[in-house]
Amino acid sequence: MAVSDRIVRWRYRLVPDHLLGEILTKRWVDNAIPLLILVAVAAVFGWLIPDFFSSASISSLMRQWGEFTLIALALMIVMVAGGIDLSVGSTFALGNIVALALLNVAGWSVPAVIAATLACGAAVGLVNGVLVGYLRLRAFLTTLVTLIIVRAIVDMLLLKYSVAIAAAFVDSDLWYYFGEGDVLGVPFSVAAALAVALVAHLVLTRTRPGWQVLAVGGSRRSAHNVGIPVRRVICLTYVVSGTLAALAGVLFASRLGGAGADTGVGLEIAALTAAVLGGNSLGGGRGSAAKAIIGSIVVMIMVNGLVRLGITRGGSSLLLGMVLLAAVAIDVRWLKNRMKFLSKVYVSPTFAELPPAPPIEGASPYAVNDRLRPVEAIGLDRIDGPEDVILDEDDHIYVGNRTGDIVRFLAPDYTRQEVYAHVGGRPLGMAFAKDGALLVCIGGMGLYRITRQREIQKLTDETNRSWFSIIDDSRLRLADDLDIAPDGRIFFSEATIRYEMHEWPVDCLESRGNGRIIVFDPNTGKTQTVLKNLVFPNGICMTHDGRSFLFAETWACRVSRYWFDGPKKGTVEPVIPDLPGYPDNINRASDGTYWLALVGMRTPAMDLALKMPGFRRRMARRIAPDEWMYPNINTGCVLRFDESGRVIETLWDLGGESHPMITSMREHRGHLYIGGILNNRVGRLKLDGADEGWTGQKSYWGQDAARGRA
Repeated sequence: MAVSDRIVRWRYRLVPDHLLGEILTKRWVDNAIPLLILVAVAAVFGWLIPDFFSSASISSLMRQWGEFTLIALALMIVMVAGGIDLSVGSTFALGNIVALALLNVAGWSVPAVIAATLACGAAVGLVNGVLVGYLRLRAFLTTLVTLIIVRAIVDMLLLKYSVAIAAAFVDSDLWYYFGEGDVLGVPFSVAAALAVALVAHLVLTRTRPGWQVLAVGGSRRSAHNVGIPVRRVICLTYVVSGTLAALAGVLFASRLGGAGADTGVGLEIAALTAAVLGGNSLGGGRGSAAKAIIGSIVVMIMVNGLVRLGITRGGSSLLLGMVLLAAVAIDVRWLKNRMKFLSKVYVSPTFAELPPAPPIEGASPYAVNDRLRPVEAIGLDRIDGPEDVILDEDDHIYVGNRTGDIVRFLAPDYTRQEVYAHVGGRPLGMAFAKDGALLVCIGGMGLYRITRQREIQKLTDETNRSWFSIIDDSRLRLADDLDIAPDGRIFFSEATIRYEMHEWPVDCLESRGNGRIIVFDPNTGKTQTVLKNLVFPNGICMTHDGRSFLFAETWACRVSRYWFDGPKKGTVEPVIPDLPGYPDNINRASDGTYWLALVGMRTPAMDLALKMPGFRRRMARRIAPDEWMYPNINTGCVLRFDESGRVIETLWDLGGESHPMITSMREHRGHLYIGGILNNRVGRLKLDGADEGWTGQKSYWGQDAARGRA
């Protein structure tokens, strides 16, 4: 290896470029900027004001923060659904005056006062909800009008009851507990705010109503098309908002016991600043209780810090307005450009050097020929994309279809076909278990089992998560081939943990080792990762010794052997390290050797590009995906090799006329059956000299194997 290549290789081995893209895919990234702002604000005011974070100062600040956080949560819930509520400040003031009037003047009991006050807040929210949700008025203008009307009602109530409220004395420990008491040392208002935040988090992330709110905020038209009652959902968010604002008013009334004309004035701006500054999107569909809490802490620190610095109320409002403007600008720009930026940095090619490609002419075992020319077509134009093909003991052919079906062609002439099972996802690798059940890897879904009675059972769709993985690699994205050990354990490959099935060419562009091999034990029901950091593993076949299996790494152009039992347990050995093409499925042959499909052939340009990750990165960023350099996958080739890696024979479809692209092959009773994920047929080729009584099920399970009759 040249010195320059060695330097590039170590640079891409030591610098994990892909981490930035993976971090940006996480939802908690939205909290990163608010957390940095929180740390900066706390550091600045802690430095400017001595004892700003003393216990006495924090204790006083906490009670105010609990009430303010309820307002921020109220606004967050409406914003997540794609709306806005400017009336929260007025509703807060209404809750304050109503609670004091009912308690001090009307003489109601504390529970009745709280219930009636919350009902008043819910009524204001209901008015907003009906106007915005059902009558479809503009949320900004509607809640602005509600703000004015509710503020006028508060002023009228103050004129009538303020003197009586000031002159009265409430003799109720319960009432004063709400404003001055604590729960396990935490002020009651803070405990209430945290409880509401926890409930809001659970509702938004774990319940159907919460998912509906997020769906409505993301796209109202799409939510309506899938049957979500959009108008009702919007209305309920405003009802919840009004109720929480009134609850904050009750806590404020209990703490101070007075009402004034300036109560709640400007509170909607502070709450809106907190919600947006915390990372809740003005556009809807993105937000959380945690974001509202972070934003409320930042705003409370700023407001109280400015007061202690002697800044006038006008200066404080000016600063809040500037912060709100900056937060809105960041939110709009981030929301607009996040996916665009992510698309630029997520694809992260690495250095990959393949061994020299063996020749495919002359005396080479890979010499090009036309031995696949006699292949006959089964189900021509009646099947779409049979990635794998398998036969049962009754000679019926089973293949996957692009539409999510397992299709069965009935022996002996294969002119009749039926849908054996509809699995929904993209069927890929298949294998018959000892009891005749059909095991299937389904792209995007995991490992499934189809019983002889055609019942579809999920075996597993997740494995253990890696300790240091940023993305959640416990979910199976692209399980693609499998085989069964003598003890019943199922080993299957997952080609990539970073991309979905339709993005497999991008994984080739990276050649990063995103794949793995996983084992599922039906006896324990446990799934465990066996091998990691494989370069698109795509083909598994049990060896005849029952202690190891062969597996192919497509973009690495090699076949290896893994020992899962015996004295070599846990070791990997190279079998064919330098294939001239990209290997796919591997299956047993009748003479003790193995068949291997080459899904495409290597090219000098692609081999060179693999050693130039910077070039591939620029290509991914600057040109459209349909113009990227991809591997050549339009050549059909099948080869047979033994366990030592010696290639015995090669079968080519020169010109791609009979079977242009091959992803799998299966020997059965003297014939080779061929599948291809981009083909419209199943190929069948007569093998000269092959054992016409040999079947895969007999090879695996013996003469007494269960017969897979329907």
